[in-house]
Amino acid sequence: MRILKFGGSSVGSPDALRRVISIVESKQKDQRIVVVVSALRGITDKLIETATLASAGDDSFEDRLNEIDKRHIDTINDLLPVSKRSEVITSFKLLLNELQDVLQGVSLIRELTKKTLDFIVGFGERFSAQILTAALQNQGMEALYTDTRDLIKTDNNFGSARVLTAQTFQNIRNYLEDHNENIVVATGFISSTENQESTTLGRGGSDYTASLFGAALEADVIEIWTDVDGLMTADPRKVKNAFSVEHASYEEAMELSHFGARVIYPPTIQPALKSEIPILIKNTFKPEHPGTQIKKEIKKKGGIIRGLSSIEDVALITIKGSGMIGVTGVASRIFGALAARNINIILITQSSSEHTITLAVLPEFAADAKESISEEFSEEFKADIIDEIRVENDLSIVAVVGDNMRQIPGIAGRVFNALGRNGINIVAIAQGSSERNISFVIDRNNEKKAMNTLHDAFFLSGVKTMNLFLVGVGLIGSTLLEMLSDHAEELYKEYQIDVNIKGLANSRQMLLSEESISLSDWEDHLGEDGKKTNLKNFVEEMKQMNLPNSIFVDCTASPELKSFYNEILSESISVVTPNKLANSTSQELFDQLHETAKQHNAAYKYETNVGAGLPVIGTLNEMVTTGDHIHKIEAVLSGTLSYLFNSFDDSVGFSDLVMKAKEMGYTEPDPREDLNGFDVGRKLLILARVSGYELDFDDIDIQNLVPEEARDTKDIDEFFEKLKEFDDEFESMWKAAADEGKKLCYIARFENGNAEVKLETIASDHPFYNLSGSDNILAIHSSNYDVNPLVIKGPGAGAKVTAAGIISDILRVANTKAYSNAGF
Repeated sequence: MRILKFGGSSVGSPDALRRVISIVESKQKDQRIVVVVSALRGITDKLIETATLASAGDDSFEDRLNEIDKRHIDTINDLLPVSKRSEVITSFKLLLNELQDVLQGVSLIRELTKKTLDFIVGFGERFSAQILTAALQNQGMEALYTDTRDLIKTDNNFGSARVLTAQTFQNIRNYLEDHNENIVVATGFISSTENQESTTLGRGGSDYTASLFGAALEADVIEIWTDVDGLMTADPRKVKNAFSVEHASYEEAMELSHFGARVIYPPTIQPALKSEIPILIKNTFKPEHPGTQIKKEIKKKGGIIRGLSSIEDVALITIKGSGMIGVTGVASRIFGALAARNINIILITQSSSEHTITLAVLPEFAADAKESISEEFSEEFKADIIDEIRVENDLSIVAVVGDNMRQIPGIAGRVFNALGRNGINIVAIAQGSSERNISFVIDRNNEKKAMNTLHDAFFLSGVKTMNLFLVGVGLIGSTLLEMLSDHAEELYKEYQIDVNIKGLANSRQMLLSEESISLSDWEDHLGEDGKKTNLKNFVEEMKQMNLPNSIFVDCTASPELKSFYNEILSESISVVTPNKLANSTSQELFDQLHETAKQHNAAYKYETNVGAGLPVIGTLNEMVTTGDHIHKIEAVLSGTLSYLFNSFDDSVGFSDLVMKAKEMGYTEPDPREDLNGFDVGRKLLILARVSGYELDFDDIDIQNLVPEEARDTKDIDEFFEKLKEFDDEFESMWKAAADEGKKLCYIARFENGNAEVKLETIASDHPFYNLSGSDNILAIHSSNYDVNPLVIKGPGAGAKVTAAGIISDILRVANTKAYSNAGF
């Protein structure tokens, strides 16, 4: 004996019904089967809507009824040949007339009781079961239409009736013994009292019907056919990377279904569990997929947890009072008060001091729950034994479920560490003694983010998804995207990093998308789908997307963006930037950004502020963190000035050399921005601050290499004309140094709290003497490097090395060793 249950999505259209017929045909060849069928997709909701309109005296309920009529007649006409339609349509019309009579009565008396609504919504299953039975018979199969109201007996709790199991099981057995048809098509969801009053088993009750048949008939298996590939690791509507699991225990399935796993109705499992009948969850639209088997014992292999589940909207009720400490019976009185109003408690947690008890209920019951508890403890309020009853709304519950969690230390730590790293605050926590479920309450806005964070942490074999929002797609930004595209496969396969671009912006257009923006044709997407750039709106939309492991990457030189950094970090979104303006303005802002990042578990990375891709900032940070004390920093921090003075001799005028450097792209569009030394000063300021010193830009003595007469020229051409007038002066400085066997070098120096940037002459024994090309170099003197300085040397400018440095910072945010090995 095999039980097959098909949900509304499986019978949602004639094509879907044909799939069902094919599946049933393949199953009935070697055994007897019971097919439990739900209403056509959407019909139950339509019936509720129709009944509600009728009870309000709204005549438009007739239009809804006509829609229901047409939907079923169209289905019959599509499935059956003309010669077989008449009888089925007649049976359907008789049922529809019965439904219409009831709705007319509801409309006349303007009242819709739960009892009447149960009778009305049950028509959906009666319609679909009759149609499926006729369609099976048309294919030459022995099929018997069965109204389960004659078999499944319940109490009179209309809307969610309790099954009278012994009587129901006997009815089912007797019925199958009295009928010989190979296929029994049974209506799901509906039942009746012993007085033949129609009841329902609650939404999703068709699963329960199938389980009752399975347990009563001691079936070999109960198959639940739906529109997904089985029990999923998480709701695929919330977690795109969710996948089906091959096996699950009854207990795991019960925990997941209780907390909202939509593929199986919670009460379904109990009859199957008691009879130890396996439940198989299959996809009607992919019958070849193995699905998920639920049974008593499964091999303890695979991951630690089986799945994640959630309840999207709950309310939290907290009863607080110092007078509750050590008082017996408080909890039982709370539960009793709620039970008297049929309010179900989803989660409960209590402080060890007994000072507070917290309960989670569905939001529609929150007001009643508070009122019932207030009434129960009215005397305690008067005596100040209970201080308050607080209701918190807009919350969600997330459950982490798995048999393998039992007695394995550190699972809760991994859960809360992953959430904390993404700035997700826990409002309440509960864990059962079985250790197979950790449940916690969070802000409703963080539900999807929490689910994705935990799914990455537990199911993707260490793969971490990083969601990037990039502002500035000029030379450095576009190079960054090109490098990410080239190395995407390597990052995923070798270092378990999945980089997704979720936002892009330039000075004209911006684009944010829940779907990842293609790295190969991002320019087309930005041009075609982008809207006018508004940085405030960009940041706001990024925050509202609330994605886990988000990184804001600022590849601009804009002074405006730094004003958003603190707001971004406050949302636990990390910031990675080569833009040095935020770190080189006020000491207050520098300190604030680091403190905000620390408080909100975000990363603030700016390695490329100094030396492009050179490991400068990270090295200084590590030295200071490990207790080293920085005494002195000497550095050449401008690739442009490094090139100029490494190339300068008496064979060429200084102004001609600057012009050549500009043509080669070594300078800013206006070379004065390089020659004035301000950029070098900002870099030195950052190095001093990272080394633990407080310093402001005005504290730095900077030698401006732009002659005073050339500083305020109207354009670049006039600047070069003025600069040429000083070629002899620059040549004179070079000759004076050369005569002493020395070189000119533009050096930034910080020592004993003093900072200066100036052009110096250096001898051949100086660490910077052999510097060539546009390289940068740093000599760091510290307590640990007191005899010989720590020297860092290499290219300190260029789009590729800067982009590589940004990628290294992104990987550091991902908290992986990949950045040290990935070859960027």
